[in-house]
Amino acid sequence: MSTQRPTFAISATPKTKIPLHSEKRWAYLTRSKTIRLATTEEDGSIYLSPLWFLVDNKKIFIPIDAAGRHGRNGAAGRPLAALVDDGDEFSTVTGVRIIGRMQLIEDKALSDQLNSMLFDKYFYAGHPYAEVYFEMGTAAGRKFYELVPDKIVGWDAREIAASPGPESRVLPDFVRDRLLP
Repeated sequence: MSTQRPTFAISATPKTKIPLHSEKRWAYLTRSKTIRLATTEEDGSIYLSPLWFLVDNKKIFIPIDAAGRHGRNGAAGRPLAALVDDGDEFSTVTGVRIIGRMQLIEDKALSDQLNSMLFDKYFYAGHPYAEVYFEMGTAAGRKFYELVPDKIVGWDAREIAASPGPESRVLPDFVRDRLLP
């Protein structure tokens, strides 16, 4: 059995840095459908759940039912973090992490506009669950909150030509029989 071990010395270079900035970040967020929101409970524990969200004019809005824990935690001014991510392999990993706070939207005209945008993003005319979703929202006192970022970090591995990896590769003995002559 070989005792050679591969060396992994990847240094950050312009090719391996994969930030997701400005307009690309907002376009990614606008297209994405799910945000994972983590808010801090009164006892210091974390409450985490996936939610729908909207982006309008570089602002992030989240519909939350009145009895929802996120709404209570946000109203109390407790810290929160959010994550929008995608990708199922290293070279397609993309995401945006947000740290900030929530602010209740009290403007009825804006809330109506956001409900219309929510319908356009997640439903279509005649969708079998649209009516139920909006009726339930009315009954549950659903309100919109703006996620006000203090810090946003984004990354997009699709921006690099090739996945960063070791410069030299040494295959383990058990795959040597698969090498081409």
